[in-house]
Amino acid sequence: MSLFFVMSLLFGLAFGQTASLCAPSEYTIHVEKRECAYCLAINTTICAGFCMTRDSNGKKLLLKSALSQNVCTYKEMLYQTALIPGCPHHTIPYYSYPVAVSCKCGKCNTDYSDCVHEKVRTNYCTKPQKLCNM
Repeated sequence: MSLFFVMSLLFGLAFGQTASLCAPSEYTIHVEKRECAYCLAINTTICAGFCMTRDSNGKKLLLKSALSQNVCTYKEMLYQTALIPGCPHHTIPYYSYPVAVSCKCGKCNTDYSDCVHEKVRTNYCTKPQKLCNM
């Protein structure tokens, strides 16, 4: 192997995480409550993008630490609260949601992230829609 190829490989392994395309991305959440008259479309930011992972096919040959499967997750986030319009007085009309300030590639933390993507749930409204720009 040439010296250039080996140096390129080492550079890619060492700095691959910093070149990952994981960043805050615009996203619209649709929120509705059964008791309320409207569905609220909230524009926010989530963490999305590509993170370098390692192939786990050689798991018998590698250390457990080398088998990391990183995801694009929150580095910093804050919560905002929106008011769902058209709710009766006996219903709590507020919905709190996370806003990504910065993102990182790392382990998925189930305390604040959904680590499994399911196609069953869809992000749409069944009631008349109101837009909320926060």
